[in-house]
Amino acid sequence: MQRILSQMGGLAKGGAQASTERLIVELNERSREIFRRVVESYLETGEPVGSRAIARRLSENLSPATIRNVMSDLQDLGLLFAPHTSAGRLPTDVGLRLFVNGLLEVGHLSGDERAAIDARCASIGRSVGDVLEQATGMLAGLSRAAGIVVAPKSERPLKHIEFVNLGPGRALVVMVNSAGVVENRIIEVPLGVPPSSLVEATNYLNSRLSGRTLEEARETILTELKEQRATLDSLTRRVVELGLATWAGDASSSLIVRGQSRLLEDVTALEDLEAIRTLFEALERGETFMKLLDLANRAEGVQIFIGADNPLFGNAGCSVVVAPFTDGRDKIVGAIGVVGPTRLNYARIIPLVDYTAKVIGRIVG
Repeated sequence: MQRILSQMGGLAKGGAQASTERLIVELNERSREIFRRVVESYLETGEPVGSRAIARRLSENLSPATIRNVMSDLQDLGLLFAPHTSAGRLPTDVGLRLFVNGLLEVGHLSGDERAAIDARCASIGRSVGDVLEQATGMLAGLSRAAGIVVAPKSERPLKHIEFVNLGPGRALVVMVNSAGVVENRIIEVPLGVPPSSLVEATNYLNSRLSGRTLEEARETILTELKEQRATLDSLTRRVVELGLATWAGDASSSLIVRGQSRLLEDVTALEDLEAIRTLFEALERGETFMKLLDLANRAEGVQIFIGADNPLFGNAGCSVVVAPFTDGRDKIVGAIGVVGPTRLNYARIIPLVDYTAKVIGRIVG
């Protein structure tokens, strides 16, 4: 094993437990190059790669026998494994983590790509849900994986609220915040509510909500209604109470997932299909978005969870690339990212997730 380590410092066969930073420093140049080529081949094809194929990729002229020795040592370190006897090698989850942390050359988005993301996520005249669904679908399409987002309630001050009659017993509540983002809810109202009551409820709430968040104004409005200080008739009062209750009853966050079918496109083995099935079940469970937010709160910027070190789904065959987005007070209010097989195109996906999270933060903040 001394052949592949420049300065082992006592690192033994259990070196897979050492930090990735230490491992990447201690691998010598030849070993790093061979290891990088194995991982790149896996990310391209998903198939084991042998010494002869690696020899054709190297800048240095090495024999297949020499490459096999290095790959064997990398396997001893827990960075590679052979799925079958006499097969080529694949990276382990630890190896993928080492590659992403220390060897991956992350790409940069062009000006045109950033402009395209800005346009796809444009919020004027659209609801927050529409914007987030568009962003999630866009990430799914660009990454060829599943896009995920935790959608928060908007905490921006309100600019306008309006009740629109939809027919007997139903009304649409339209709220526009200071950024121009629109949120809509359909509510049930008492039968026989006249259009004048909807207009009066609109005027009443606008006079008290403008420039304030719903949560900031809600207690004051309810107290005023309770103490009969608001000069509203009983039907208008009921419309106001129903409008406030609609937003108060929402969960603080929800999970949007788009592009699940893309995860099935490259499935070739039964065990891969089972891993995807388990992932689908995890995505459908209600607690998933809480775990996602917890991950996003742990650190700034893009975070990558690979295989067995993935606390979100506990799925050894999947990876998550996720970034938080913040409001105007730099408070983390949600997260957006991509989930898929461990052979994601990390170099492409990381900058996509990073920039999209920044765009969404400007919109919902």
